[in-house]
Amino acid sequence: MSPREIRTYRTQAVVLGHVEFGEADRILKLFTHERGKITAIAKGVRKIRSRKAGHLEPFTRVNLFLAKGRNMDIITQAETVDAYLDLREDLRRVAYAAYVVEVLDRFTYEEGQNVGIFNLLVNTLSRLETHPNSETVIHYFELRLLELLGFRPQLFECVACGEPIQPQDQYFSALAGGVVCPKDAGSRPEAWPVKKDVLRYLRHLQRSKWRSLENVTIPEGLEKDLEGLMEKYFTYLLERKLNSPEFIRDIKQSQLEKGSEDR
Repeated sequence: MSPREIRTYRTQAVVLGHVEFGEADRILKLFTHERGKITAIAKGVRKIRSRKAGHLEPFTRVNLFLAKGRNMDIITQAETVDAYLDLREDLRRVAYAAYVVEVLDRFTYEEGQNVGIFNLLVNTLSRLETHPNSETVIHYFELRLLELLGFRPQLFECVACGEPIQPQDQYFSALAGGVVCPKDAGSRPEAWPVKKDVLRYLRHLQRSKWRSLENVTIPEGLEKDLEGLMEKYFTYLLERKLNSPEFIRDIKQSQLEKGSEDR
């Protein structure tokens, strides 16, 4: 293998985000197919004549050619594979895409290849672009990601006594990582109530393949509770709140108010 081959490589990646650096550069967080999450720098990308700028926007899928650098790798070429243009035309879908990349960024480290997470990320962005119910896409993503990371919540047996969960309102303990039945809820003061229908949707999403969920629409009333449960669980696991859920709620409220004005 020649020195040049050792110093350069190609990879496919999804841009998670970026920060400005210096007068014209940009540091990017990327989730790649071959190397998992990495940080790289795009030199001169903010110059007017830069050919790379349009290919390195957040949640763009891109083919990259990189050179090994002293502190971080350098992006020398970039070519868009999928910019998810239809997704970008809908502010609500953009907000959900921002949530997806924030969650993935917070949960992952630069630890090497993880093809499962890369494929989940790419598939989720594609589904957000085309599927009529973004909430179904998002909750499927959340549960698959938790499973891939080793945080799969226990939804079918009580985490305290091990008995099968019955079709009635239950409790959820982030500390124990799953559902607590009513008779054991007293021994888990940190657990909060969860409606049986919310749990029913969560269980269906967890045990099903995507192809069997394409026609699933989560009722609006249950969606708020399901969203709240997942947000609490993620806050516990990450030990801090995510930023994008509040942005999503603001967008939903704004669209709701606009819809009322138009009627």
